Amino acid sequence: MSRRHTLHYAGMPAKVASPGRRVARHYAGRVAIDLHTHSTASDGTEAPAVVVERAVEAGLTTLALTDHDTTKGWAEAGDAAREHGIRLVPGIEVSCARRYRSIHLLAYLPDPHDPDLVGELERARHSRDTRLDRMVGLMAADGIPVTVESVRAQVEPGATAGRPHIADALVTAGVVAHRDEAFARWLGNDSPYYVSHYAPDPVRAVELVRAAGGVPVIAHPWSGTRGRVVSDALLEELATAGLAGIEVRHRDHSADAVRHLGALARSLGLLATGSSDYHGEGKLNRLGENTTGPDVLAAIEEQATGTAVVEP
Repeated sequence: MSRRHTLHYAGMPAKVASPGRRVARHYAGRVAIDLHTHSTASDGTEAPAVVVERAVEAGLTTLALTDHDTTKGWAEAGDAAREHGIRLVPGIEVSCARRYRSIHLLAYLPDPHDPDLVGELERARHSRDTRLDRMVGLMAADGIPVTVESVRAQVEPGATAGRPHIADALVTAGVVAHRDEAFARWLGNDSPYYVSHYAPDPVRAVELVRAAGGVPVIAHPWSGTRGRVVSDALLEELATAGLAGIEVRHRDHSADAVRHLGALARSLGLLATGSSDYHGEGKLNRLGENTTGPDVLAAIEEQATGTAVVEP
């Protein structure tokens, strides 16, 4: 196993399952469940099948693929999961907004053909797409060496476009060293080049996910990079609307945030998850650095009626 691969996950690497080998459904050892990852179907840097392979290398037993506003990677990831003997939880990270503040909602196991959910996701993706062109135009007008064509070259056909693809174009051109530098200099929410895009209110998003048979869990509500994005009052409002859980353990959450959010989840009767938010080379986040307990995943599966977990 190469040194590069060991950087994709926390802890000691596991032995990789060979193609066709099946991993037992009831695991005798530690059950490692990571419920938040991204692929080239949105802003990750690895194809869905590669994300699955990395998860097996990392010793995960269950993986959720949750690309932004799309189910495009589900089929490829599902095939890879069956081949490599790992459970796959199909999911989506749904873009939401409240008073111009970006909020993310993880939707586990929804019906990918539900017309209302599909329509909302398509509207958000289209808005993301046109927003990208406007941002690039503003940057180019100020002399930053980036073009729409160079950014489009970073987006896989049919993938959800986002600011990370502008960052990747700048990295490819040698303007910045990595995505983080691009966001710090030009792509952050407080940047003069920032352009908002359409996203549903989080209450509507929770209702849409539930109506599609999915299980909604709020993602990184106290992201350290963006501050306290989701207030306790809003979490209570979302719980009333049907929110199932809170992503409590996340790289962007401080120890105090984890304690507070865990206590809040208990008081509201919500599930508490932990995830990596893996993006391949696009972020420092490593597979399995935060995980979810098997009892919590079982509760998610019990609530879901939209689609099923892909079994090895």
